Amino acid sequence: MRTIGARRLAAEAVAANATRPATSVIADLPDARLVVFRIAPGQAVAPHHNASTVILTVLAGRGIVSGGDSESAVGEGDVVVYEPNETHGMRAVDEELVLLATIAPRPGARAAAVAIEHGVEARARGPA
Repeated sequence: MRTIGARRLAAEAVAANATRPATSVIADLPDARLVVFRIAPGQAVAPHHNASTVILTVLAGRGIVSGGDSESAVGEGDVVVYEPNETHGMRAVDEELVLLATIAPRPGARAAAVAIEHGVEARARGPA
């Protein structure tokens, strides 16, 4: 068993540059990857998709998530589930948005094998 302080790790995450959200992979397991996002007001993760199921859990703050052709306001405690290959994105508006993304199966060879098994092209673009 492992206990992970996702909020603490999100607070310690460093962005590649000041205009991009801070992210950190906090667990990279054979069957799933956990990534925290700390998105400052005005920042966004552009809409993208990947071959895995993506589950976003709002750890703190408020923001907007998109999926397909719709958007939804989210706040602390909300959970958003995206099907494999469903386009998804997120942004912070007036306050910081802290998210935990659970990506399963883990991106990589296992996700590609599952996608092939289900007849889905396994091509990921951008972050999960």
